Amino acid sequence: MTITLIDQTPALIVIDLQKGIVSRPAAHPIGEVVKHASALADHFRQRDLPVVLVNVDAGAPGRTEQPPRVAAFPSGWTELVPELNQQSQDHLVTKHTWGAFTNTDLEAHLKERGVTQVVIAGVATSAGVESTARHAHELGFNVVLAIDAMTDTNPDAHDNSVRRIFPRLGETGTTGEIIDLLANRSARP
Repeated sequence: MTITLIDQTPALIVIDLQKGIVSRPAAHPIGEVVKHASALADHFRQRDLPVVLVNVDAGAPGRTEQPPRVAAFPSGWTELVPELNQQSQDHLVTKHTWGAFTNTDLEAHLKERGVTQVVIAGVATSAGVESTARHAHELGFNVVLAIDAMTDTNPDAHDNSVRRIFPRLGETGTTGEIIDLLANRSARP
């Protein structure tokens, strides 16, 4: 479903746009993803709406068939890209799993602010973004996925999430569509 509505109190959640991750190969140009996510952050801030910037500094415990992509995180790995223009009012969440809600203060932070809808952007579409969207949906938040502000290392995984998974979790839209709805929401009496 294409995005139809921005709630009165939405929040933006930007997943893993950090130096250690954006330097890795991606299915779509990472510069465009960062540009779109930054534009969303600017528009949310201009309207005094919550912006949550998420980084990851560890992998979830437990055995998997595939080894972790990074055995040890190099210096600077968790630093957010400067294009996000992190502000003092932004909420930083450091996660240790794919999803931003697991064992973090994200749910409490959003509920304290009366947030009913989350707009999610970032990387990787089929991991951090999808996991966060699933959890947000299960917690009862309305979910919007900014499809041009996300990418994955695997184009097939990205496409699967966007085409098959996201329509079951919420609404999708482009950065432009989301910004237009934010502006129209603000213009209402």
